[in-house]
Amino acid sequence: MEISRGEIRRYLGYGKNEGDEAVNNLIEECIGELVAAASPKSISRVYPLKLLSDDWINFTVFKTRSRNLSRNLQDCEQVILFAATLGAGVDVLLHKYTKLQMSKAVTMQAAATAMIEEYCDEENRKLKEEYEDRELYLRPRFSPGYGDFPLECQKDITTVLETPKRIGIMLTDSLLMTPSKSVTAVMGISGKPYRCEIKGCESCGKADCAYRRD
Repeated sequence: MEISRGEIRRYLGYGKNEGDEAVNNLIEECIGELVAAASPKSISRVYPLKLLSDDWINFTVFKTRSRNLSRNLQDCEQVILFAATLGAGVDVLLHKYTKLQMSKAVTMQAAATAMIEEYCDEENRKLKEEYEDRELYLRPRFSPGYGDFPLECQKDITTVLETPKRIGIMLTDSLLMTPSKSVTAVMGISGKPYRCEIKGCESCGKADCAYRRD
């Protein structure tokens, strides 16, 4: 996969600046080690969807309430539950450099975050093409914790997708995922191609996030 150097610099706080030679060399070093250590995996399943009154959403296998997600899923009658991870090898690298070299650990964290996002984007593009062949369109990927979509829904998604057994994602008691560079999300399926290219920050109402794209 092609990992965006610009995204890594953004996570490091450089904004749109290019960064100096030392930073960019460290980024390349981290990417090389991440590519060698990562074992990306994903899983997805489709379920009927019903939007209920008062912003309640019925995913068939669980229910939740979210105004932001209800808007995202307008005109959808099905939903994809999705999960992806870079695998435990990336966590080993992150832990290693936290002990040995903090500057590299910070850069490795940023690079791994950009890597999992790019992997999710690649997998979602494949799904998008598959559904568009049937004249169906995917809504933006929307993860628990975005806007008012409850983080507690991590439990429902990982349970339904059997992520511990299928791809190795588990949840801690505080709802953190292990391996840490993992993602869960939902994507609506609609017959209307409305704003289907928008994802991530553009779908989230948290305008004061330090990592938000302009």
